[in-house]
Amino acid sequence: MSNLSVVCIILTFVVSLLLPPAFLVFYALRHKKQGIWSAWLLGAAGFLVPQILIRFPILAALSRTDGFVAFAQAHPLIYGFALAFTAGLFEVVGRYAVARILQKNLTYRRALAAGLGHGGIEAILITGLAYVSNLVFLVMLQTGGFEAAIAQTTAAGGDVTALLTAKDALMNTPWTMFLLAGFERLLAMTCHAALSMLVCYGVHSGKAAPTIFAFAMHVGMDCVASISLMIGKGLSQATAYTIIYTLLTAFTVLAIVILKTIRARWAAEEAQEVPYDSQA
Repeated sequence: MSNLSVVCIILTFVVSLLLPPAFLVFYALRHKKQGIWSAWLLGAAGFLVPQILIRFPILAALSRTDGFVAFAQAHPLIYGFALAFTAGLFEVVGRYAVARILQKNLTYRRALAAGLGHGGIEAILITGLAYVSNLVFLVMLQTGGFEAAIAQTTAAGGDVTALLTAKDALMNTPWTMFLLAGFERLLAMTCHAALSMLVCYGVHSGKAAPTIFAFAMHVGMDCVASISLMIGKGLSQATAYTIIYTLLTAFTVLAIVILKTIRARWAAEEAQEVPYDSQA
C-alpha cells in the first residue's frame, strides 16, 4: 500500500468522523446559550430517524424480493431516480419536523446547527465508521497482524473470505478513491447545512417555496451519481468521476450562496427582534 493511500485514509477518517463533533464543540462554544447543542442533536435525529430507522430497512426488505431486484436491474435509471426521490422526500420530512420543533426559538444559528447535525451524523454513520475499520485493517497490515489473523482464523476452521476481501480492497484501491470519499463528505455536509437552512427559513417565514426547493435540490444531487454513471458506460471511469464531482461541486457552490444569502437576510430580521438566550 502506498504512503498516499495511508495519508488519504487518515484524512477521510478525520473529515468524516472527527470533524463533525469538533466543529459542533467549536460552534457551540462560540455561540454560548443559543441552543446550539439541542439544535445539532435534533438535526442529527432528522437524518437518523427517517433514513436509518425507516427508509434503509424498507429498502433492505425490498432488496430481498425477486421482483424488486429484477426491476432495478432492468431499469437502472428509473431505480436510481427512485432512490434519489425517496431520499430527498424522507430527509426533507425529517428537516421539516426538526424545523417545526425548533420553530418557537428558531434562529439562523440554530438552523445552521441543525444542518450541521444532519450532515454530521450522516458523515459519521455512512463514511466515518467504515474508515474506523479501514484504519484498524491498515494498522494490521503495517504490523503483520493481518496475516496473523488470517492464520488464526484458518487454523480455527473459520472463513477468511471477509478478511481477504478487506485486504484486497485496501491494497488495490487507488489513493484517489480514498481522498474522494473525504472530499465527498465535505461537499455533502455543506449541502446538508444549506438544505436544512432553507427548510428552517421556510418554516420561519411561513413560506413553502424554500422547503420545495430544498427537496428538489436534494433529489438533483442524489441523481448525479446514477445519471453520470449511466452516461459513463461509454466513458472511462476517470471521466465519469470527473462528471460526478464537477456537478457535486457546482451544487456545493450553490449551497454556499444559499447559506450566505439566507444568513444575511435572517440576521437582518433578527437584529430587529429580541435575541434568543437559552441554555443548549
